[in-house]
Order: sequence, then structure tokens, then C-alpha cells
Amino acid sequence: NSYITVKKVAEKVAKGELDSAFAIVRPPGHHAEETEPMGFCLYNNIAIAASFLLNRRPKLGVGKILIVDWDVHHGNGTQKMFYEDPRVLTFSVHRHDSGEFYPYGNDGSYSMIGEGAGAGYNINVPWENDLCGDADYFAVWDHILIPVARKFNPDLIMVAAGFDAALGDPLGGCCLSPYAYSVMLRKLMDISRGKNIVLALEGGYNLVSLAKSAQACVEVLLQDKPLTRSSVDLPLKSTALVIRTVRQAVSRYWPVLASELTDQVINSSRRPSSQTEVQLLLV
Repeated sequence: NSYITVKKVAEKVAKGELDSAFAIVRPPGHHAEETEPMGFCLYNNIAIAASFLLNRRPKLGVGKILIVDWDVHHGNGTQKMFYEDPRVLTFSVHRHDSGEFYPYGNDGSYSMIGEGAGAGYNINVPWENDLCGDADYFAVWDHILIPVARKFNPDLIMVAAGFDAALGDPLGGCCLSPYAYSVMLRKLMDISRGKNIVLALEGGYNLVSLAKSAQACVEVLLQDKPLTRSSVDLPLKSTALVIRTVRQAVSRYWPVLASELTDQVINSSRRPSSQTEVQLLLV
């Protein structure tokens, strides 16, 4: 079973037997809820592994876990399992399309920030279109995720590594390059000092883009450096609005997000790139 594999490799990383790991598993897991499989997901692989370390292996010293979900779909199952748990900071960046993109509804909204003791420990970054590319994700990392992650200071980072936001994926419809995934992972490894990070494969339905994106991540884990590229476009104007909205929603809990965004993000004005233009990023 995929959840057993993810649990085993997470435990090995927590024990220090491995610096990092990438569990290449099927089926994926992040949609599965406590009593309901859905969206190709039978068991929530990452949630089971995180709960196992926190509740069944306390002597390993993993008291706080950051779960980053960059799959194009909202990680609804993971969110629900830790919605009131301050030991787990869940972060999902995904297409939302005003609730019209799978898994539909309001669960993936920026307003879903956690409840009770877990208030502020669930962060959603909902895209409202399929035009977001590398620069948009980098802006979210730099202006939301990384500042919060540094303050949270997790003992372990787990990545719900779906690659269906990659260019060419038939379900995601977005345009991330392998370069983007490598940079996003490297930024997370900076938080974890190059270790204590576990990736678990989620979505990805174009074998070419899936393979290239996963390979880029494995190379970062092995070589501790991202791919290189000469230049990166500016984020969309709509991305600056999303970032501002998310920051305002959780700044009460994370004062590091209370300041105004930089002019570069607020005033960015690039026009949406066409799929043809973005395809050059895969070369």
C-alpha cells in the first residue's frame, strides 16, 4: 500500500537513517478523507505518515510538521485531518476557480485557516485561472510560505508532490516548468537545512512532464541545487492580489505577513503568457 511506503520512508528520515526521501507511489492520497476515498485517492498517504510520527513515534522528536501541497488540486483530505492541530502547518497552492475546480466547493478558499488550536495553521493559496506559471509560484513562496515556514520552524517537511500543474498535464491545465519545481523544493530545503524532507507523489497525468518534473526534484535532493535558467518573468497582477488576500487572512497568526508587499509584486503587470510561449521552459 502507498501509505505504508510513505510512512516507512518518513520514519527513516525522522530517525536520521535518510537525509531526505521521495516516495514514488500510487495511488495518490491528498484527497482522501477520514471516511471517504475520493479523487483517485484511497488513503491519505502523507496525513497517515504525519500522524504516525506525531502520535506513535514521539521519541523521534518530530513535534512539528510542515505539509506543503503543490498539486494543482486542493488537498482537502489533508486539510480536514489537521484542521484543529497546531502541530501541523498545512499549506496548499492550487486552482480554485471560484470553487468550480476539483474538488469543488469552498474548502480550498483562503478563508479556511484552521479552527480552535489550529487557527492560522492552514493556509490556502487559491488560483482563479490556469495562467499561473513559475514566477507566480515563486512569489507565493517568497511572500507567504517561506516567511511563515521559518517562523514555524518545523522538525520535518512533507511535500504532497503532485505534478499536474506542469505544462501539458491534461487535468491541471497550468504551465509550471521542471525548473519551478526544483526551485520550490530548494527553497524548502533551505528551511530544513538540506535534510528532514519527504516528498510523496500525488497527481501528474502527462508522463513526459511528470517525469521531467520529478527528475528535477530528485536532482535537488541528491545535489542540493536547483536547475538553472537565464531569466524568470514577473508574476501576474492577479497573483499579487491573491498573495495580499492570503496574507491578510492569516497575518493575525503570522505577524511576519502583516507588512505591505514589495512594489515588484504589487506593480507587476506582465500579460498572461500563451501555452506556446511557456512550452519553451521545458526545453
